[in-house]
Amino acid sequence: MREKQAKYLTPHLALLNQQRNMKKSLKIASTTCALMATTLTLSALAETDTAKNSGAKSAAAHSSAAAQTAAKTAAVKTAVSAAKRAVSAAKAAQSAAQAAVATHMTPEETENVRIYKDVNRAVVNISSQTTSEDVYLNLVPKEGFGSGAIFSPEGYILTNNHVINGASSVRVTLFDGSSFPATLVGEDPTTDIAVLKINVPPSQKLTVLPFGDSSNLEVGRRVLAIGNPFGLDRTMSSGIISSIGRTLRTEKGRLIKGIIQTDASINPGNSGGPLLDSSGHFIGITTAIFSNTKQSAGIGLVIPINIAKRIVPELIAHHHVTRPDLGIELFERTDKGLRIIRLDPKGPAAIAGLSGPKLVIYKVDDFVFQQVDRSLADVIIGVDDTPIKSQDDLLSYVEQKKAGQVVTLTVLRSGKTVKIPVKLSLVSSA
Repeated sequence: MREKQAKYLTPHLALLNQQRNMKKSLKIASTTCALMATTLTLSALAETDTAKNSGAKSAAAHSSAAAQTAAKTAAVKTAVSAAKRAVSAAKAAQSAAQAAVATHMTPEETENVRIYKDVNRAVVNISSQTTSEDVYLNLVPKEGFGSGAIFSPEGYILTNNHVINGASSVRVTLFDGSSFPATLVGEDPTTDIAVLKINVPPSQKLTVLPFGDSSNLEVGRRVLAIGNPFGLDRTMSSGIISSIGRTLRTEKGRLIKGIIQTDASINPGNSGGPLLDSSGHFIGITTAIFSNTKQSAGIGLVIPINIAKRIVPELIAHHHVTRPDLGIELFERTDKGLRIIRLDPKGPAAIAGLSGPKLVIYKVDDFVFQQVDRSLADVIIGVDDTPIKSQDDLLSYVEQKKAGQVVTLTVLRSGKTVKIPVKLSLVSSA
């Protein structure tokens, strides 16, 4: 701590000492100027009086003395002017020293300023318009705001899916206030990532923020967030990485793993904006906050940029993300595993023979009753001998595979353990 304080204060102390020395020089220069002017003036006056009182001297001698007096008077004026210039120079130097003390920045502050100047123009304001029904069933437009980052010269923009989800129109505003309609290129609700595109005039060059690497992040590293909190464009906040490896549940109910937690101030409107490391590299997408007031409480959640790097090319090429799929639409978590609640009747799991709840018909006296019995559904407890405890455990494992590959599900059926091979199909995020 003392070393850090000394490192910060040393440049300030040097400038303060310089300022004190300049004050001394200024005082000496002013005094010297005054003494010089006084001495020369008195000398000139004395000689003038002598010349006047010397009546015995000839007119030629009197004229010579007058000439000498005029020369010395001119010398006095020149010396005074020089001294005044010295005083002015000393004052200017003193002002410069004061300004230097006032504006001196630490290395960290200097780096923050450099990063902001380099990348802030790549951060955009995204406004989306949706419609909803009022109490009279009229469609009422609603506007939302978020952030995004331009990551290619062609005008592609990375943001959160929830920023533009359900929007009937989207506009992007650049740093200079120019605004352009944006096209939704592709979205992936599973990871809460979306790609937009704007078309700008050929003469207008876009500032680009290329992707960094989020694989080597550590707790304690300094980070910077730039976004549009509450509509305040290109606001920068700083903090540290508070934790890594968090999870975030999306609107689709899936968990995103490897989430970055930061204490950098993140507020409504920051969503979709970039998180930068101390070198200005794009390492994450600010996504959510934990707060009861919907304002920054020091816990911000950020999607690692490496997740985006994997799916952005697919969103641009195909406008959606395809993943291997089991064809199981709904699960119920139990203390033993995942109970199948609903199957795609044409999906891989149904074709392989897995089953969900069964319709039970029973008779009481003259009455016939029907009831769906969930206890008769298969319960998945493992995949390829890997234990399964949650839906995300199962889907995360399956999504590492490719369509056409076979996984073996271990299920509980009527109290017995059964292994069933399932050939994976493709499912789209669209």
